[in-house]
Amino acid sequence: MTSLPENPSKTKLGLVIDLDICVGCQACAVSCKEWNTGGYTAPLTDEKPYGDDPHGVWLNRIHGYEVGEGAQGMTVNFPRSCLHCEEPACVTVCPTGASYKRAEDGIVLVDHDLCIGCKLCSWACPYGAREYDADDGVMKKCTLCVDRIYNENIPEADRVPACVKACPTGARHFGDLGDAGSEVSRLVRDRAGYDLLPEMGYRPVNKYLPPRERRDGRNGRSLAALDSAAEAPGDGLFRWLDRVLSR
Repeated sequence: MTSLPENPSKTKLGLVIDLDICVGCQACAVSCKEWNTGGYTAPLTDEKPYGDDPHGVWLNRIHGYEVGEGAQGMTVNFPRSCLHCEEPACVTVCPTGASYKRAEDGIVLVDHDLCIGCKLCSWACPYGAREYDADDGVMKKCTLCVDRIYNENIPEADRVPACVKACPTGARHFGDLGDAGSEVSRLVRDRAGYDLLPEMGYRPVNKYLPPRERRDGRNGRSLAALDSAAEAPGDGLFRWLDRVLSR
C-alpha cells in the first residue's frame, strides 16, 4: 500500500467554499471540465453526451438540496470534489502507488501511468470524489489545477484553480490553509468553517462555510435554523449533509 509523506510541508493548499452564496450555476463544474480536459488529467471523457443516457467524468459536481419546510426552508447548493485530506484513505489503500499526496503542498494526485483502475480508492473515499474513466481505465480526480496554479506562463491573477476563477459569486476561495494568517484561514475562523464528515478522521483540507442566518424582515425569525440543538451556526445543516453522504 502507499505511504503518506514522512516530512510534509506546513503548506496545505485547498479550497474554502461558501455555501451561503453558491447559487448552483455549474460555472465551476464547466470550467473545471474545460481546463482539465486539456491538462493534467486529460482527457475527461464523456459517453453519449447527446444521447438518452449521457454520462462522463466530472472532477467537480454540484448537488442541490431543499432543506427544511415552509418559512424555515432553504435551497442549499453543495459543490463536491476532492478535499485533499491530510490523512487520505484513497492514498493509503492504493496498491500501486498511483494515488499519492505531495509533500510540498498537500495536493492529492493520481499517476495515471501507475493506476490500474482497481477502484479501491473510490471505495475508500467517503466523499465520492474519485471518478473512473472507462475509456482510459484509470481513476481521475480534482488536482486543484496543479498544472495551472504553478504555471508561470499565465498571468499571476489566473494562477488559481479554474473553478475559483470562474465562480461568478465569489463563493470559492483558494489558498494555504496551513498558514493561519492567510485569507482562507481567516474566512474559516470568522465563519465557523466546517470539515465534511469529521468523524471519519481523514482531516480534509478543504472547508465549507455554512449559510448565514436569514431574517424575513417582518418578525426577524431565522430562516437557517435547521437544528435547534446546533452548537454553532450551520451545525444543523452539516449534520444533515453528513447523514446524506453517509448513506
